[in-house]
Amino acid sequence: MQEEDIRLETTRARFANVVKRHAQLTERLSRDSDKMIFERLQKEFEAARASQSQEINLDGDQWNDGLLATIREQVHMEADRKATSGDTNNIPTSYLQEKVTYRVGNKVICCLEGTRIGILYETSFAGEPCELYHCVLESKSFLEKMTVIEHTIPFFLPLREVENDLLSSNAMKFIDHIGELLQAYVDRREQVRLVKELYGNQIGELYHSLPYHMIEFALDDSDCKVTIGLRYPDLVSVLPTRVKVLAWPMHQFKKNRTSTAGAMGSQPIPARLSYAEDALRTMSLPEAYAEIVLNLPQALQQIYQVGNPS
Repeated sequence: MQEEDIRLETTRARFANVVKRHAQLTERLSRDSDKMIFERLQKEFEAARASQSQEINLDGDQWNDGLLATIREQVHMEADRKATSGDTNNIPTSYLQEKVTYRVGNKVICCLEGTRIGILYETSFAGEPCELYHCVLESKSFLEKMTVIEHTIPFFLPLREVENDLLSSNAMKFIDHIGELLQAYVDRREQVRLVKELYGNQIGELYHSLPYHMIEFALDDSDCKVTIGLRYPDLVSVLPTRVKVLAWPMHQFKKNRTSTAGAMGSQPIPARLSYAEDALRTMSLPEAYAEIVLNLPQALQQIYQVGNPS
Protein backbone atom coordinates (compact mmCIF):
# COMPACT_ATOMS: atom_id res chain seq x y z
CA MET A 1 0.00 0.00 0.00
CA GLN A 2 2.85 2.36 0.78
CA GLU A 3 4.36 1.70 -2.64
CA GLU A 4 0.99 2.40 -4.27
CA ASP A 5 0.71 5.68 -2.36
CA ILE A 6 4.18 6.70 -3.57
CA ARG A 7 3.30 5.84 -7.18
CA LEU A 8 0.05 7.78 -6.89
CA GLU A 9 1.81 10.87 -5.52
CA THR A 10 4.42 10.63 -8.29
CA THR A 11 1.69 10.44 -10.92
CA ARG A 12 -0.09 13.43 -9.40
CA ALA A 13 3.13 15.46 -9.36
CA ARG A 14 3.81 14.65 -13.01
CA PHE A 15 0.25 15.49 -13.99
CA ALA A 16 0.43 18.78 -12.09
CA ASN A 17 3.60 19.63 -14.01
CA VAL A 18 1.91 18.82 -17.32
CA VAL A 19 -1.03 21.07 -16.39
CA LYS A 20 1.38 23.87 -15.49
CA ARG A 21 3.24 23.58 -18.80
CA HIS A 22 -0.10 23.37 -20.60
CA ALA A 23 -1.19 26.67 -19.01
CA GLN A 24 2.09 28.34 -19.98
CA LEU A 25 1.73 27.16 -23.59
CA THR A 26 -1.86 28.39 -23.68
CA GLU A 27 -0.78 31.82 -22.48
CA ARG A 28 1.93 32.05 -25.14
CA LEU A 29 -0.48 30.99 -27.87
CA SER A 30 -3.09 33.53 -26.80
CA ARG A 31 -0.86 36.61 -26.68
CA ASP A 32 1.14 38.66 -29.15
CA SER A 33 -0.16 37.74 -32.63
CA ASP A 34 -3.66 36.84 -31.42
CA LYS A 35 -3.92 40.09 -29.49
CA MET A 36 -2.76 42.05 -32.53
CA ILE A 37 -5.43 40.37 -34.67
CA PHE A 38 -8.08 41.08 -32.04
CA GLU A 39 -7.15 44.77 -31.75
CA ARG A 40 -7.08 45.23 -35.53
CA LEU A 41 -10.41 43.49 -36.09
CA GLN A 42 -12.01 45.28 -33.17
CA LYS A 43 -11.04 48.66 -34.64
CA GLU A 44 -12.33 47.62 -38.06
CA PHE A 45 -15.65 46.40 -36.62
CA GLU A 46 -16.07 49.60 -34.61
CA ALA A 47 -15.39 51.71 -37.73
CA ALA A 48 -17.85 49.65 -39.77
CA ARG A 49 -20.58 50.00 -37.16
CA ALA A 50 -19.94 53.74 -36.85
CA SER A 51 -20.40 54.14 -40.61
CA GLN A 52 -23.76 52.35 -40.64
CA SER A 53 -26.92 54.38 -40.85
CA GLN A 54 -28.84 52.21 -38.39
CA GLU A 55 -28.75 49.02 -36.33
CA ILE A 56 -31.75 46.73 -36.61
CA ASN A 57 -32.66 44.19 -33.93
CA LEU A 58 -33.96 40.95 -35.41
CA ASP A 59 -36.26 38.50 -33.63
CA GLY A 60 -37.22 34.95 -34.48
CA ASP A 61 -37.98 34.42 -38.16
CA GLN A 62 -36.58 37.83 -39.13
CA TRP A 63 -33.12 36.25 -39.06
CA ASN A 64 -33.22 33.90 -42.04
CA ASP A 65 -31.38 32.79 -45.17
CA GLY A 66 -33.05 35.50 -47.25
CA LEU A 67 -31.67 38.27 -45.04
CA LEU A 68 -28.19 36.76 -45.08
CA ALA A 69 -28.37 36.63 -48.87
CA THR A 70 -29.34 40.31 -48.88
CA ILE A 71 -26.33 41.18 -46.72
CA ARG A 72 -24.04 39.22 -49.05
CA GLU A 73 -25.54 41.04 -52.05
CA GLN A 74 -24.92 44.40 -50.36
CA VAL A 75 -21.21 43.79 -49.75
CA HIS A 76 -20.67 42.63 -53.34
CA MET A 77 -22.63 45.57 -54.77
CA GLU A 78 -20.57 48.00 -52.72
CA ALA A 79 -17.33 46.32 -53.78
CA ASP A 80 -18.41 46.49 -57.45
CA ARG A 81 -19.35 50.18 -57.15
CA LYS A 82 -15.98 51.04 -55.62
CA ALA A 83 -14.14 49.04 -58.26
CA THR A 84 -16.11 50.74 -61.06
CA SER A 85 -15.74 54.26 -59.74
CA GLY A 86 -12.13 53.84 -58.64
CA ASP A 87 -12.81 56.31 -55.84
CA THR A 88 -14.68 55.44 -52.66
CA ASN A 89 -15.70 59.09 -52.31
CA ASN A 90 -17.81 58.89 -55.47
CA ILE A 91 -20.29 56.38 -54.02
CA PRO A 92 -23.76 57.97 -53.96
CA THR A 93 -24.86 59.22 -50.56
CA SER A 94 -28.24 57.52 -51.00
CA TYR A 95 -26.47 54.17 -51.17
CA LEU A 96 -24.35 54.84 -48.10
CA GLN A 97 -27.44 55.67 -46.10
CA GLU A 98 -28.78 52.19 -46.78
CA LYS A 99 -25.92 50.46 -44.95
CA VAL A 100 -27.34 48.61 -41.96
CA THR A 101 -25.98 46.62 -39.04
CA TYR A 102 -28.07 43.72 -37.77
CA ARG A 103 -28.22 42.44 -34.20
CA VAL A 104 -29.44 38.88 -33.61
CA GLY A 105 -29.28 37.86 -29.96
CA ASN A 106 -25.63 37.98 -28.96
CA LYS A 107 -24.46 38.51 -32.57
CA VAL A 108 -23.83 41.71 -34.49
CA ILE A 109 -23.57 41.32 -38.27
CA CYS A 110 -22.09 44.12 -40.36
CA CYS A 111 -20.58 44.79 -43.79
CA LEU A 112 -16.81 45.23 -43.85
CA GLU A 113 -14.53 46.53 -46.58
CA GLY A 114 -14.34 44.53 -49.78
CA THR A 115 -16.62 41.52 -50.01
CA ARG A 116 -16.39 40.60 -46.36
CA ILE A 117 -19.11 40.09 -43.78
CA GLY A 118 -18.19 40.48 -40.13
CA ILE A 119 -19.86 38.72 -37.22
CA LEU A 120 -19.19 40.04 -33.72
CA TYR A 121 -20.08 37.62 -30.93
CA GLU A 122 -20.82 39.10 -27.51
CA THR A 123 -20.58 36.62 -24.64
CA SER A 124 -21.83 37.02 -21.09
CA PHE A 125 -22.18 35.25 -17.76
CA ALA A 126 -24.85 35.88 -15.13
CA GLY A 127 -25.92 39.01 -17.00
CA GLU A 128 -22.40 40.48 -17.07
CA PRO A 129 -20.56 40.97 -20.39
CA CYS A 130 -17.50 38.84 -21.06
CA GLU A 131 -15.26 38.58 -24.13
CA LEU A 132 -15.93 39.68 -27.68
CA TYR A 133 -15.10 37.33 -30.55
CA HIS A 134 -14.88 38.07 -34.28
CA CYS A 135 -15.45 35.98 -37.38
CA VAL A 136 -14.95 37.35 -40.90
CA LEU A 137 -16.53 35.64 -43.91
CA GLU A 138 -15.77 36.27 -47.57
CA SER A 139 -16.70 34.92 -50.99
CA LYS A 140 -15.17 35.77 -54.37
CA SER A 141 -18.59 36.29 -55.88
CA PHE A 142 -22.20 36.34 -54.72
CA LEU A 143 -22.76 32.87 -56.18
CA GLU A 144 -19.69 31.24 -54.63
CA LYS A 145 -19.58 29.80 -51.13
CA MET A 146 -18.24 31.82 -48.23
CA THR A 147 -15.14 30.93 -46.24
CA VAL A 148 -13.72 32.03 -42.88
CA ILE A 149 -10.73 34.21 -43.68
CA GLU A 150 -10.01 35.63 -40.23
CA HIS A 151 -11.26 35.22 -36.67
CA THR A 152 -10.46 35.57 -32.98
CA ILE A 153 -12.23 32.39 -31.89
CA PRO A 154 -10.18 30.22 -29.47
CA PHE A 155 -8.11 27.68 -31.37
CA PHE A 156 -9.40 24.76 -29.26
CA LEU A 157 -13.00 25.20 -30.41
CA PRO A 158 -13.91 23.26 -33.59
CA LEU A 159 -14.31 26.24 -35.93
CA ARG A 160 -12.88 24.52 -39.02
CA GLU A 161 -14.95 21.38 -38.48
CA VAL A 162 -18.13 23.46 -38.22
CA GLU A 163 -17.08 25.49 -41.27
CA ASN A 164 -16.62 22.33 -43.33
CA ASP A 165 -19.91 20.86 -42.15
CA LEU A 166 -22.19 23.88 -42.34
CA LEU A 167 -20.86 27.04 -43.98
CA SER A 168 -21.30 26.01 -47.61
CA SER A 169 -24.70 24.38 -47.06
CA ASN A 170 -26.27 26.54 -44.34
CA ALA A 171 -24.37 29.74 -43.55
CA MET A 172 -27.00 30.99 -41.12
CA LYS A 173 -26.79 27.79 -39.09
CA PHE A 174 -22.98 28.07 -39.11
CA ILE A 175 -23.14 31.62 -37.72
CA ASP A 176 -25.62 30.60 -35.02
CA HIS A 177 -23.71 27.46 -34.03
CA ILE A 178 -20.42 29.31 -33.58
CA GLY A 179 -22.23 31.73 -31.27
CA GLU A 180 -23.61 28.82 -29.24
CA LEU A 181 -20.15 27.23 -28.99
CA LEU A 182 -18.59 30.46 -27.75
CA GLN A 183 -21.31 31.23 -25.20
CA ALA A 184 -21.29 27.67 -23.83
CA TYR A 185 -17.49 27.72 -23.51
CA VAL A 186 -17.57 31.02 -21.62
CA ASP A 187 -20.38 29.74 -19.40
CA ARG A 188 -18.50 26.56 -18.45
CA ARG A 189 -15.29 28.48 -17.85
CA GLU A 190 -16.97 31.07 -15.67
CA GLN A 191 -18.74 28.39 -13.63
CA VAL A 192 -15.35 26.86 -12.81
CA ARG A 193 -13.87 30.28 -12.03
CA LEU A 194 -16.74 31.06 -9.66
CA VAL A 195 -16.41 27.72 -7.86
CA LYS A 196 -12.69 28.32 -7.35
CA GLU A 197 -13.38 31.86 -6.17
CA LEU A 198 -16.10 30.85 -3.69
CA TYR A 199 -14.84 27.45 -2.51
CA GLY A 200 -11.17 27.37 -3.43
CA ASN A 201 -10.14 26.64 0.15
CA GLN A 202 -12.28 23.46 0.14
CA ILE A 203 -11.12 22.12 -3.22
CA GLY A 204 -7.87 20.20 -3.11
CA GLU A 205 -7.34 19.62 -6.82
CA LEU A 206 -9.03 20.95 -9.96
CA TYR A 207 -8.14 20.10 -13.54
CA HIS A 208 -9.91 20.98 -16.78
CA SER A 209 -9.42 20.82 -20.52
CA LEU A 210 -9.03 24.00 -22.56
CA PRO A 211 -12.69 24.06 -23.73
CA TYR A 212 -13.78 23.11 -20.19
CA HIS A 213 -15.58 20.07 -21.57
CA MET A 214 -13.69 17.82 -19.12
CA ILE A 215 -13.51 18.90 -15.49
CA GLU A 216 -12.09 16.97 -12.53
CA PHE A 217 -11.83 18.13 -8.96
CA ALA A 218 -11.77 16.78 -5.42
CA LEU A 219 -13.36 17.82 -2.16
CA ASP A 220 -11.55 16.85 1.03
CA ASP A 221 -13.87 16.09 3.93
CA SER A 222 -12.79 15.00 7.41
CA ASP A 223 -14.17 11.50 6.82
CA CYS A 224 -13.72 11.07 3.10
CA LYS A 225 -12.42 12.41 -0.16
CA VAL A 226 -15.03 13.19 -2.82
CA THR A 227 -13.87 13.06 -6.43
CA ILE A 228 -16.01 14.70 -9.10
CA GLY A 229 -15.73 14.09 -12.83
CA LEU A 230 -17.74 16.05 -15.40
CA ARG A 231 -17.94 15.49 -19.16
CA TYR A 232 -19.65 17.68 -21.77
CA PRO A 233 -19.64 15.63 -25.01
CA ASP A 234 -21.70 18.34 -26.70
CA LEU A 235 -19.66 21.57 -26.70
CA VAL A 236 -22.80 23.72 -26.79
CA SER A 237 -23.88 22.32 -23.41
CA VAL A 238 -23.52 24.26 -20.17
CA LEU A 239 -24.53 21.25 -18.05
CA PRO A 240 -22.64 17.94 -18.09
CA THR A 241 -24.29 14.82 -19.46
CA ARG A 242 -21.74 12.40 -18.00
CA VAL A 243 -21.14 12.78 -14.27
CA LYS A 244 -19.37 10.61 -11.71
CA VAL A 245 -19.12 11.50 -8.02
CA LEU A 246 -17.35 9.08 -5.70
CA ALA A 247 -16.84 9.27 -1.94
CA TRP A 248 -13.69 7.55 -0.69
CA PRO A 249 -14.01 6.81 3.06
CA MET A 250 -10.44 7.71 3.93
CA HIS A 251 -10.96 8.07 7.70
CA GLN A 252 -12.67 4.72 7.91
CA PHE A 253 -9.99 3.22 5.70
CA LYS A 254 -7.21 4.39 7.99
CA LYS A 255 -8.88 2.70 10.95
CA ASN A 256 -9.40 -0.48 8.92
CA ARG A 257 -5.77 -0.51 7.86
CA THR A 258 -4.66 -0.26 11.46
CA SER A 259 -6.80 -3.23 12.47
CA THR A 260 -6.06 -5.34 9.38
CA ALA A 261 -2.42 -4.51 8.70
CA GLY A 262 -0.98 -6.76 6.05
CA ALA A 263 -4.36 -8.12 5.00
CA MET A 264 -5.25 -8.26 1.32
CA GLY A 265 -8.27 -6.36 0.01
CA SER A 266 -8.02 -3.59 2.61
CA GLN A 267 -8.37 -0.79 0.07
CA PRO A 268 -11.39 1.47 0.53
CA ILE A 269 -14.40 0.92 -1.72
CA PRO A 270 -15.77 4.24 -3.04
CA ALA A 271 -19.46 4.97 -2.79
CA ARG A 272 -21.33 6.65 -5.60
CA LEU A 273 -23.17 9.82 -4.54
CA SER A 274 -26.24 9.79 -6.76
CA TYR A 275 -27.74 12.92 -5.17
CA ALA A 276 -24.58 14.84 -6.08
CA GLU A 277 -24.63 13.53 -9.65
CA ASP A 278 -28.26 14.59 -10.04
CA ALA A 279 -27.43 18.08 -8.74
CA LEU A 280 -24.54 18.48 -11.19
CA ARG A 281 -26.73 17.43 -14.12
CA THR A 282 -29.47 19.94 -13.34
CA MET A 283 -27.77 22.94 -11.67
CA SER A 284 -24.93 25.28 -12.48
CA LEU A 285 -21.61 24.13 -11.02
CA PRO A 286 -21.54 26.65 -8.11
CA GLU A 287 -25.14 25.83 -7.15
CA ALA A 288 -24.53 22.10 -7.40
CA TYR A 289 -21.36 22.35 -5.33
CA ALA A 290 -23.22 24.14 -2.53
CA GLU A 291 -25.92 21.45 -2.67
CA ILE A 292 -23.32 18.68 -2.49
CA VAL A 293 -21.53 20.16 0.52
CA LEU A 294 -24.81 20.86 2.34
CA ASN A 295 -26.05 17.27 2.06
CA LEU A 296 -22.70 15.46 2.23
CA PRO A 297 -22.71 14.65 6.01
CA GLN A 298 -26.15 13.06 5.82
CA ALA A 299 -25.28 11.12 2.65
CA LEU A 300 -22.06 9.78 4.19
CA GLN A 301 -23.85 8.81 7.37
CA GLN A 302 -26.38 6.78 5.37
CA ILE A 303 -23.59 5.10 3.38
CA TYR A 304 -21.64 4.14 6.50
CA GLN A 305 -24.77 2.85 8.21
CA VAL A 306 -25.59 0.63 5.24
CA GLY A 307 -22.01 -0.58 5.01
CA ASN A 308 -21.76 -1.15 8.78
CA PRO A 309 -25.25 -2.02 10.04
CA SER A 310 -23.90 -3.05 13.43
